[in-house]
Amino acid sequence: MEQRHLGRTGLRVSRIGLGTLTWGRDTDEHDAADQLKAFWEAGGTLVDTADVYGGGEAEYLLGQLVERLVPRRDLVIATKAGSVPDPYRRFDGSRGHLLAALDASLERLGTDHVDLWQVHAFDTGTPLEETLQALDIAVSSGRARYAGVSNFSGWQLAKAATWQLASPGVRTRLASTQMEYSLLQRGVEREVLPAAVDLGVGLLPSSPLGRGVLTGKYRHSTPADSRGASEQLAPFVEPYLDEPASRIVDAVVTAAEGLATTALEVALAWVRDRPGVVAPIIGARNAHQLTAALSVESLRLPDEICRALDDVSAPVHRYPDQDWSTL
Repeated sequence: MEQRHLGRTGLRVSRIGLGTLTWGRDTDEHDAADQLKAFWEAGGTLVDTADVYGGGEAEYLLGQLVERLVPRRDLVIATKAGSVPDPYRRFDGSRGHLLAALDASLERLGTDHVDLWQVHAFDTGTPLEETLQALDIAVSSGRARYAGVSNFSGWQLAKAATWQLASPGVRTRLASTQMEYSLLQRGVEREVLPAAVDLGVGLLPSSPLGRGVLTGKYRHSTPADSRGASEQLAPFVEPYLDEPASRIVDAVVTAAEGLATTALEVALAWVRDRPGVVAPIIGARNAHQLTAALSVESLRLPDEICRALDDVSAPVHRYPDQDWSTL
């Protein structure tokens, strides 16, 4: 699998990442082991998790599989901290919470460092410089090799990345930002992606298949074994089952038929090769699904197909997001 630099850093990661959102909850140890083995054998290196996935079980399960199945040195392990199970405070970006969460993650993962440590979301209740100081401490102490953020808006990302580049002292530049990005969700193109490209921050798209909808499996019904049929994940899928989304899915299916490939590969190739994107994060139910996604490595979409998909899925850009040179 092709390797790409993560932002303006020396860290190289596979251009498809393996997500673990459902590990320890819907994905058991057997399926997780099969996925990790298939991913590694295909040349994949980037494995993304978080301290809240499965209440910590995703990290623990990954830690149990590393070394037993795959050498630790062959993986780029990324995790996140900052989300908290508190109905009154969804995110905690305080230095104390973040560093304690990192230590707990390392214990569950069974490693002395993570390769990429990310703040899960922006915390309006904590000064940003305090949150960023936790990243500096994590890297300077050797507990994390690189640092990034997740779910930051355009101005939040620009402020954080600029602070790390401009503030005095030894600062850790942001290597990455993880955001939802697909043909069904192109909101990052308004502010986040331009900021990331300008500041040398690599984008790691989550839900690159539109929460599974871009595979085409929901076109006529909801499969019983799909996330859309899951009590826990159905509300996550439902927003992308409307009429505008249906038109985009139909276009993807038409493109796939013309290229003699699958809708999954077309949708994934589109987001993988967008400017500023480093590695879409794929979450699969089993190794068979993952292998189908990894087969995208040999696919490059023709320019005319990309333009057609761009047109049918184009988000509305109005003032002040629109490029003033076009007004």
